[in-house]
Amino acid sequence: MPRPRISASLAGAPLANLGQTLADLQAAGIDMLHFDLEDGVFVPVMGLGTKLMADLRPLTTLPFDVHLMMVNPEWILEDLVRWGANRIAVHYEACAYPRRVLRQIAALGVQGGLAFNPATPLPDLRYLQPHLSFVVILTTEPEIPDSPFLPAVLDKMRAAKEVSGLQGVEWVVDGAVSPATLPQVVHAGADTVVVGRALFAGGAIGQNLAALRAAVA
Repeated sequence: MPRPRISASLAGAPLANLGQTLADLQAAGIDMLHFDLEDGVFVPVMGLGTKLMADLRPLTTLPFDVHLMMVNPEWILEDLVRWGANRIAVHYEACAYPRRVLRQIAALGVQGGLAFNPATPLPDLRYLQPHLSFVVILTTEPEIPDSPFLPAVLDKMRAAKEVSGLQGVEWVVDGAVSPATLPQVVHAGADTVVVGRALFAGGAIGQNLAALRAAVA
């Protein structure tokens, strides 16, 4: 089974001593840092703020993986790149003209992605080339902190990966990924997974990351 890249969702991290958390993630060999930025409108929650990105950027060379859960995200893209974003995903449901937004992200010199809520079917994505670098499939609803994993959502990723013309697009799964769910996520074709709760549980980042990688070893 191929080993996916793992992006650490800081929404699930203890923030009281984030510098040490970052050091532990780097020592364990995490691949990316994931930032969920919400507006309280597109989703009924607001978690991390943008200052966190700016403060952490001087402390690490890890890629910053940004997931925008907000309506009309165009206004913040340039600032995100200035604060250190290496890749930015916007929601298909929140963009009237997703190709234009992806082109704007690409023009800023970073990777652009489209995220899809569990209830949203995937459209034909081929028209978004060459600006689409990755697709994020959400496997939980942004409703409660312990939202359950929704395995049926993986079916739309399996189907999309069979479409010719999307070779080279990276597939990301985000939502309740754990050692128990990771094998089926990888079997469905995920290249990258976003992990929060399972990575930070009990403060044992190194052990938890090892368990995730062992699940698909």
